[in-house]
Amino acid sequence: MVKEIPVIWLQAAGCTGCSVSLLNMQHPGIKNLLVDEIIPGIHVNLRFHATVMGGSGDVALSYLDDTVELQKGGYVLVVEGAIPTRDGGHYGTVGERDDMPVTMADRVSVAAEDALAVLAVGTCASFGGISAAAPNPSNAMSVGAFLKSCGIEKPLINIPGCPPHPDWIVGTIANVLLNGLPTADDIDDLGRPLTFYGKLIHENCPLRAAFDEGRFARKFGEEGCLYELGCKGSVTYADCPTRRWNSATNWVIGAGAPCNGCTQPEFPDLLAPLYEKIGQLDNSPAGRAEEVTRG
Repeated sequence: MVKEIPVIWLQAAGCTGCSVSLLNMQHPGIKNLLVDEIIPGIHVNLRFHATVMGGSGDVALSYLDDTVELQKGGYVLVVEGAIPTRDGGHYGTVGERDDMPVTMADRVSVAAEDALAVLAVGTCASFGGISAAAPNPSNAMSVGAFLKSCGIEKPLINIPGCPPHPDWIVGTIANVLLNGLPTADDIDDLGRPLTFYGKLIHENCPLRAAFDEGRFARKFGEEGCLYELGCKGSVTYADCPTRRWNSATNWVIGAGAPCNGCTQPEFPDLLAPLYEKIGQLDNSPAGRAEEVTRG
């Protein structure tokens, strides 16, 4: 008998890039995730995703509401994008209820209350990201900070990246289905799975030898480490050098561009400007936690 795992995917303040990244997954493909058993005996039942689903309007929203109401404690909530909170959250809405717009904040808080677990997909959801960048007129905040402000305590896994690699998203979901929710030994102090975010990009960068030897490129196209041209790989945790992107074809440094640090809570404000040498960052747990709760 196949076990169905209901999943609600809510999109808040973001660009939909995380969903696009997911749709570009290769092994398995998106069809395998949505139609087949991603794990033998387990099927991910994507009940609501406004971009992917065929339904719209009240029909689509009925699937969202029914899942929250009828599957209490049995569904996984995925949130993409930061949560706008200023002016009662009316900077971002998802559908209507009784002919009145329903805020993203309301949708997320209601769905999170009875979720089995919450996955914050993308840097906006994980840490605020671009959606919460200065001056942040909507007072957007990370999912974790938002749930804390609502007094909602749920297991939360952060899967940052702008966008995150599809393997990071699907791999995390598959690991939860296989092994249950991660323990403290499985995630870092920012709630990221160590499987994907356990090492600095700097540790596995093919230009590391050039860095150690002091051979730095002074302009794009020159050979050498890109540190002086703004590379943030020395403070960024992700497995991009070994996993690579676009069906493992290439990755940002392989294409001659600097890492922009998009999996970090400091992105983008404290890692800007993009093409300038990185400044001093507070990488202590206290300093990083402050960034996670910004908004």
